[in-house]
Amino acid sequence: MGLWIPFTLFAAFMQSMRNAIQSRLSKEISTAGVTLARFLWASPVAAAYLLLLYHFDPVAVPRFDTGFVLTVAAAAVSQIIATALMVVLFRLRNYAIGVGLAKSEAVIAATLGALFFAAPLSPLGWAGVVIGGVAIWLMGNTGAIRELPLKTVMTGLGSGLGFAMTTLWVREASLMLDLSFPHSAAWVLLWVISLQTLMLLVWLAVREPATLLELWRRPKIVMLTSLISCLGSLGWFTAMSLESVALVKTLGQVEVLFTLAISATWFKDKLGRRDLLGLGLIVLGALCVILA
Repeated sequence: MGLWIPFTLFAAFMQSMRNAIQSRLSKEISTAGVTLARFLWASPVAAAYLLLLYHFDPVAVPRFDTGFVLTVAAAAVSQIIATALMVVLFRLRNYAIGVGLAKSEAVIAATLGALFFAAPLSPLGWAGVVIGGVAIWLMGNTGAIRELPLKTVMTGLGSGLGFAMTTLWVREASLMLDLSFPHSAAWVLLWVISLQTLMLLVWLAVREPATLLELWRRPKIVMLTSLISCLGSLGWFTAMSLESVALVKTLGQVEVLFTLAISATWFKDKLGRRDLLGLGLIVLGALCVILA
């Protein structure tokens, strides 16, 4: 079994937990504030992980050229926008459907990766991506296509596009460092999270200073969100430094399994036959990318 597989499964579980917490927080805090909660305390965790790696396996500190800095900056901005759009989704439809629409990122990442990032897939890999995409559409489309609000569809696709571009740029940045996979992923993680925290802190200080106070009044849930988010990003970034983004994100759709469980037990969302069929297709798609 490839090492990217357990990292992906771990990341998917962490992400489902983080989304659940952010969904609840979105009812109390603005979109920008909920987005910042994802990154606020994650930088120290990422730095501690990097120091731990260097303690047990010292390697040379890489050179961060202009291309690398621009790539991680693009990834940071893209993920901020994608996260903000997902928070908006939480307010437009129920929790499970909001996450499902944003999971269009796997199909988008596969297409953009093949076209622009020299990351082609095998026929079996494409089959897994397509099956996973059909599963997510089936679970998110609870009625006829015309019944889905255009705003919800566009927000979901926008979030998926943002996450897809983030993952493609993260992998590109990892490959630029020419380091072994745990160290390269850890450096990219620290850079991306630090830039995101700085950007959002400046934005909120200027535009929504009251939101910073609201976050300060909720230290436990904000720290928990940041911790879980950082652990999830660690899993994603490491997996994507080992395998193509499309395969990682297609297998990562098992997050929906965790999301539906949380949705039914925590948020009391009702799940139907479409969900069961969609789950079966997600498992089939995951098997395809593992075999690919």
